Amino acid sequence: MTLPPVIDAHHHVWDLAVRDQDWITGEELAPLRRTFTLADLEPEARAAGVVATVLVQTVTVAEETPEFLALAHRSALVAGVVGWTDLTAPGIGDTLAGLRALPGGDRLVGLRHQVQGEPDPEWLLRPDVLRGLRAVAAAGLAYDLIVRPHQLPAATRAAALLPELTFVLDHAGKPPVARRATHPWADDLRALAALPNTVCKLSGLVTEADPRAWTVEDLRPYADTVIEAFGPGRLMFGSDWPVCRLAAGYTEVLDVARELTGPLGEDGQRSVLSDTARRVYGLRTPAA
Repeated sequence: MTLPPVIDAHHHVWDLAVRDQDWITGEELAPLRRTFTLADLEPEARAAGVVATVLVQTVTVAEETPEFLALAHRSALVAGVVGWTDLTAPGIGDTLAGLRALPGGDRLVGLRHQVQGEPDPEWLLRPDVLRGLRAVAAAGLAYDLIVRPHQLPAATRAAALLPELTFVLDHAGKPPVARRATHPWADDLRALAALPNTVCKLSGLVTEADPRAWTVEDLRPYADTVIEAFGPGRLMFGSDWPVCRLAAGYTEVLDVARELTGPLGEDGQRSVLSDTARRVYGLRTPAA
């Protein structure tokens, strides 16, 4: 079987000479404390058959999104950007219009906030946040959810309140793979997936496992749960490069995704590896 082209729906870049990444702390994350650029990524991605990517925000700094849009504008690889802006700002609609008017603004496909770092487990349900999410929907953008398992119920309630907005769950909601636990993550994930305006990324599982001793079988129960809950038409592959490098190389992450989605058959795999991302984010990319 000829392997279809791949869209990597989730990766990052950062330049420590431009801005610190204050989340990179401790010995475990030390390998990430260096600059990672598109020039580092592109050879690996192209060699793996990736034809397009989605570049995702890393820090809650307003300047990062225009920088990412400019990178996308100059890149033949980056087809979309999931950026950040303050959802609670009264002028968020004008801010989004301003981002769209920048070089590369046509590549803005979504927004994300580091909800996983918010102490309030119901941060997504705050009135000012919901108002901002409505503005995201009005702008025709998706909203990426970076949450931990205990925040999934609030994410589900927010998605139910805003059926006009597509919510994209990053890293399958960060299940406790290393602890080999599935409860209550699996039930909460299924509740989110029951809403038709939700999508999930098959990404980030290798770094939720034991980064030095994980196996494909460690990941399979979580991948199977996600596949069953969302189906291939609402599931998309993401490498989470360079964070994935803590546990696996780029090609290895993609190979694992292919193995985990193998039971879906050729059409199902094509959905996960390219078609869902193209449709959900409205990417202009080569057809698979």
